[in-house]
Amino acid sequence: MRDRPTGVTERDLVHALADGWDIRSAALRYAPVGGGSYHWVVRDDQGERRFVTVDDLDHKGWLGPTRSTVFAGLRAAMEAAVILRRDAALGFVVAPLPALDGQPLQPLGARHAVAVFPFLRGAAGGFGEVFSAPDRDELVMMLAALHRVDPANPANPANPANPANPVAVRLPQCEIGLPRRGDLEAALRELGQPWRGGPFAEPARALLAGAAGTLRRRLETLDQWASEVAAAGETVITHGEPHPGNVIRVGHQIMLVDWDTVGLAPPERDLWMMTSETGEGLRRYTELTGRPVDAAALELYRLRWALDDICAFVRELRAPHRSTAGADHAWQTLERTIAQVMR
Repeated sequence: MRDRPTGVTERDLVHALADGWDIRSAALRYAPVGGGSYHWVVRDDQGERRFVTVDDLDHKGWLGPTRSTVFAGLRAAMEAAVILRRDAALGFVVAPLPALDGQPLQPLGARHAVAVFPFLRGAAGGFGEVFSAPDRDELVMMLAALHRVDPANPANPANPANPANPVAVRLPQCEIGLPRRGDLEAALRELGQPWRGGPFAEPARALLAGAAGTLRRRLETLDQWASEVAAAGETVITHGEPHPGNVIRVGHQIMLVDWDTVGLAPPERDLWMMTSETGEGLRRYTELTGRPVDAAALELYRLRWALDDICAFVRELRAPHRSTAGADHAWQTLERTIAQVMR
C-alpha cells in the first residue's frame, strides 16, 4: 500500500507489538510495498528485525461482510499458514510468529489487525513481472506439494517433527463469485450522474462508461463458467495469489508470502498464473499430481481476477479520496485492467 492506514499511528503499533509479542521497538520503517495490507520493518531493542503487517478489516470483503467475520477469517488463514509450515513441512510457507497468547493475529483498534512475520533477507518480485522458466518450475513444484496436503490430516510423514495429533487445516470454500460485485453493478447503474468522490472519480466514470457493455457481458460469462466449474471437480488447499509479487528468493529457495487468500478451491485458482507459451509448467504439474489441468477453469480464474480488481478499484475511486500515490495507483491499475478485459 502506498498510503499509510487511516486511524493507525506508529504509537498504536508500538504498543500493540509490546503487548502482543513483547517486542520492544527501537525503530520502525514504513514499507510502501504490496497491495491489500500495510507493512513496517521493525527493529527491536536487541537489533532483530521483523516484518509487521497491518490489515484494514473494512477492505477484505472476501473474508466476510463484517469486521468480526473478517478478523475471524484472517485469523483462520494465518493459522492455516502456521500448520502448513509446521505440520505439513512446507518450508516455503512464510507463516506469522505467534503472539504471547499463541494466536497469529491481534486486533489493533476496532478496524485493524496486526501480525508479525520473520524478516527475510532476499530479493522480492513485483506484481506484473513474468516468471523466469526456472522460477516457474520451482513454483509449480511448490503448488503441487501444497495441493497434495490433506486438510483433515496435514501432517507430512517425512517431517521429523511429525505431530502425533495433527491439527486440521480449517478453511472455507472459496466462492468463485465476486465479493464486491455490488459496487461494480451500482457504478454501472449510475453512469449518468456525476461521481464526486475525488479527483479520479469522473475519469473513472468516463472509463467505465466506455466499457460498460463489455463488462456486463464479462459478468454474464463469469456466472456461466462459475456454475460449470463449481459442479465439476475436486478442491484443494490453494494459496490464491502466487504471482511474482508474493515471491521472495532467499538464497537458492523461493518463499511464498501473503497467505490471507488461502482457501479451498479447484487447483486452477493457483495454476492460471503458471501458464506459459510452451505449457511446460502445467504439464509438469500434471506429472507431479496426476491431475489434468482444466483449460476452461484457467480462463475462469483469469477473468475473475480482472473483474475483482475492477470492482475493488471502482469502489475506491467512487469513495472520498485525495490525489495520493495510492489513488494514482488505483486509477492506473483500473485503466490497465479494463483495457485487458476489453481485448
